[in-house]
Amino acid sequence: MPTPSADSGATFDWPVRVYYEDTDAAGVVFYANYLRFMERARTEWLRALGHEQDELRRREGVIFAVSHLDLQYLVPARFNDLLRVRSSLLQAGGASLEFVQSVVREADDEVCCRGRVKVACIDANSLRPCRMPGSLRSKLSSGPRRTLSHPRSNPQ
Repeated sequence: MPTPSADSGATFDWPVRVYYEDTDAAGVVFYANYLRFMERARTEWLRALGHEQDELRRREGVIFAVSHLDLQYLVPARFNDLLRVRSSLLQAGGASLEFVQSVVREADDEVCCRGRVKVACIDANSLRPCRMPGSLRSKLSSGPRRTLSHPRSNPQ
């Protein structure tokens, strides 16, 4: 997986606790749930930039949808593990965002899953690709160049 350059934007960490409902019969995280964890982290990244998805839809008429995904599963996470989902913006296009994301087990800093996710900006009415709102594009180009972490002390 490529490493984002220093000028590609902020890195955002989001804590996640593995609940029983996240696991399969073997007690490990069901593979599709890593996608849920990554989705939550991207949503919280957007929120940390000052944008709520429901507000973007209501005010700007746009939504976001995953258009490409490439994941690698490395080691399993288990029930009750505390995880950190790290999201780094790799590239911001006019109508898309590309992230590098990893799910890391806090106890030993082991990477459980990592991948690249491309998200398209979509017109909420026509469901066709469209340019990102200027307010979001400006925050991406002038946004923070440091690691952001959500201030909550209790992971979800």
